[in-house]
Amino acid sequence: MLDIATLLFRKLNEPSPGTTGQLVGCLIFCKCPAMRSGAHGLPPSINRVGARQEGNYNEVMTAVPTVDLVGVGLNATDTLIPLASYPDRGSKTEYRAVSIMPGGQTASAVLACQSWGLNTRYVGRLGDDDAGRLHRREFERTGVDARIVEVPGAASPQSLIIVDAGGERTVLCRRDDRLLLQPEDLDREWIVNARAVHVDGYETAAATKAASWAHAAGVPVVADLDETYRGVEELLANVDYAIVSRDFPSRLTHERNLESALRRMHKRYGCRVTAATLGQDGVLAWDGRRSYLQSAFRVPVVDTTGAGDIFHAGFIYGLLKEWPLERQLDFACAAAALNCTASGARGGIRTVADVESLIESTPRYDTICLAPAAD
Repeated sequence: MLDIATLLFRKLNEPSPGTTGQLVGCLIFCKCPAMRSGAHGLPPSINRVGARQEGNYNEVMTAVPTVDLVGVGLNATDTLIPLASYPDRGSKTEYRAVSIMPGGQTASAVLACQSWGLNTRYVGRLGDDDAGRLHRREFERTGVDARIVEVPGAASPQSLIIVDAGGERTVLCRRDDRLLLQPEDLDREWIVNARAVHVDGYETAAATKAASWAHAAGVPVVADLDETYRGVEELLANVDYAIVSRDFPSRLTHERNLESALRRMHKRYGCRVTAATLGQDGVLAWDGRRSYLQSAFRVPVVDTTGAGDIFHAGFIYGLLKEWPLERQLDFACAAAALNCTASGARGGIRTVADVESLIESTPRYDTICLAPAAD
């Protein structure tokens, strides 16, 4: 007697009308701890894998459940090596500990929001290696609805991160080009069935496709950008909240004054908010009417890895709670600060109550003096 997996496998491999060739696939059942039901009472983390000529691909077996946040973009497996100081060129340096943990800009932001009680979905590519399995286990453990394109034989993204005694990190990245998410990997239903979409822009074409679907459907798009990737301007035209690295606005607009550059971005691309994260100097934002300069919180820094990722998560959490922009920025700064008090991209993710407590009880760095923007 055939078991249910065999019957489903045969069903999935029946050619659709008008198609040619054999479709090869398999089934993956991800048991979500929370077992949140989708529209038809089935766990949203049950995915169909395969059914494409070019490798394995996750497709939805049932109606796609609506989530609070969908993240489309990078994941990485981080290998952290703490050192007293960065080694001199040509030197030998002993290290006493090493930690391997999941990270990545978008994946970490999604995990943080999930831990704060939001329902989330992650879309990205992974290899069929140990690093890929580490990410799968973490998505399953936390209850994230993971839509993973698995690429056989590809090495999942890896980062070697050297962290000095002051918590500053130096990152060495390895990415297999076969793991670049492509627009054709995406399913529109994964994207538009959400209250917000988060992209990082590294896989620019896929991010642009997701952002354009969301924008057309009225779903707000948040972007975490640190490089002026080819095609980034088309992406920005579909972004509502562009929260970027300190030097991104000036490199993009060729305007040296940061506030002026943020204003130009806001006007040129029609964003609701443009902002730049400034490390211990906090964040500078422009909403079309006024600027906001929120200082960072003074905490004992262990590791700055992932601070920007968790800042974006905090901003998204506040956005979905419909808080005023100033409170969103404060929560984001506090969440990022807490993450810096432990090792790893996600090591310092704390509860919402912990973040709120830090806001109330922790002093800030002195406000920096920025040259006024030219009107």
